[in-house]
Amino acid sequence: MTAHQIVPFTDPALRTVAQHVTTFDKELRELVKSLTLTLRAGAGRAGLAAPQLGVPLRVFAFSLDGRAGHIVNPRLETSERKVVADEACLSAPGIWWPLERSFSVTARGRDMFGKPVTVRAVGLLARVLQHEADHLDGMLFSDRLAPEEREKFLAQV
Repeated sequence: MTAHQIVPFTDPALRTVAQHVTTFDKELRELVKSLTLTLRAGAGRAGLAAPQLGVPLRVFAFSLDGRAGHIVNPRLETSERKVVADEACLSAPGIWWPLERSFSVTARGRDMFGKPVTVRAVGLLARVLQHEADHLDGMLFSDRLAPEEREKFLAQV
């Protein structure tokens, strides 16, 4: 298995709301392996959602600071505490932009075998989980920017 090409930021596939996974089979396990391999293929990569590989399913993988895994059909509970930090997207490489996100998050879902999984995260990993969950809803992080900031960002894509 090889790393896959990541869908570019302007691709309409990233605007599609991903479908819930209902079958935990070999195809799903292959998708998780592809996400993980593609995520590991580049330096500085922390998260990757299935829609970024052109697959409209609610699955993402993450790897940051020694914590790695994946979540199928994630549901996020975010903290009220917010922080602003630079954020980027593998679909728009090299462009970083300050964005407000919740400081901590609890993500619940399933693993590739259908077993329950819970990931609690703070700081950068919490940001990554929120970013990837947005991809599953057809949302790009630029959608969270103020209109004038979004225009500046999109001019660089």
